Amino acid sequence: MTASLIFRAYRGGGLNRPPFLFFAIMTEDSELLHHTGLDARIAAIVMPTLVDMGYELVRVAVLGRERPTVQIMADRADGAMITVEDCEAISRAVGAVLDVSDPIPGEWTLEVSSAGIDRPLTRVKDWNRYVGHRARVEMNIPVDGRKRISGVLLGADATNARIRMDEGGDIEMPIADIRRAKLVLTDELIAATAASAKPAN
Repeated sequence: MTASLIFRAYRGGGLNRPPFLFFAIMTEDSELLHHTGLDARIAAIVMPTLVDMGYELVRVAVLGRERPTVQIMADRADGAMITVEDCEAISRAVGAVLDVSDPIPGEWTLEVSSAGIDRPLTRVKDWNRYVGHRARVEMNIPVDGRKRISGVLLGADATNARIRMDEGGDIEMPIADIRRAKLVLTDELIAATAASAKPAN
């Protein structure tokens, strides 16, 4: 998989404690399609701020217990490639909002990243945007006896996503039953991403 741009900030412990900031590369593969529980609560808290700043929320995931990591994946709403400066701006704004709302007791780490080229498919628009490209899907509930499905994207609606399987035949998967879905990095995907990307201002 390709690495995604990521900005990390240690936070928590009160508003007067400044975060310690540094840059890293995200290599974990833990994309969840649906937000539930604490993930959903944090998504609801941060989404208005992201929208106001001109970004789209792709995914929220809270990982770990002792010092949890809040992972926020975002896109630029204008279609431009997300930059280090974008990630830093999101981190500072979202971190301040979460400090005030305080959904996580104690100290925690905030990671803000781009979706990357081989991005998770977390929204219907993602499935339709990347029609013709390859993806891997993991189901919570098997479809036709399969929990892991790979093939070419055929699109999605609000209820179902569709793939032309590597072994042949088309399959329709209930979106509510998808655990995770992710694009497969291919030369075609890299070329299409480069062609469609707009330079950030």
